[in-house]
Amino acid sequence: QVQLVESGGGLVQAGGSLRLSCAVSGRTLSSFAMGWFRQAPGKERAFVAGFNWSGGTPSYADSVKGRFTISTDNAKNTVYLQMNSLTPEDTAVYYCAADQAKYFTSRPRSSYEYWGQGTQVTVSS
Repeated sequence: QVQLVESGGGLVQAGGSLRLSCAVSGRTLSSFAMGWFRQAPGKERAFVAGFNWSGGTPSYADSVKGRFTISTDNAKNTVYLQMNSLTPEDTAVYYCAADQAKYFTSRPRSSYEYWGQGTQVTVSS
């Protein structure tokens, strides 16, 4: 049974940083393309960043490009989202997701078969 567990969310001031973690169990991280999504109150869940095993570069939403970085630690079966220069507009519940089409990064959330429970990120002004 595949499980994804996020951690690392919290309250931070504008301009600050947070690192989110997503621990994968049940299968190896290399079995999946991984994505981070976020959902702000009253908004749709949206793609933030994604990583696949094709050897290409990670993908980012325009709103986070240059500020957020997705990375993996295969030994720990964990994917991370480093978030810098946070603004109040980054406030949301952040979710990690796994897609069995591991050589391609998909942006629609419907492409992802497995989801974590989410972690709250709140950025104060």
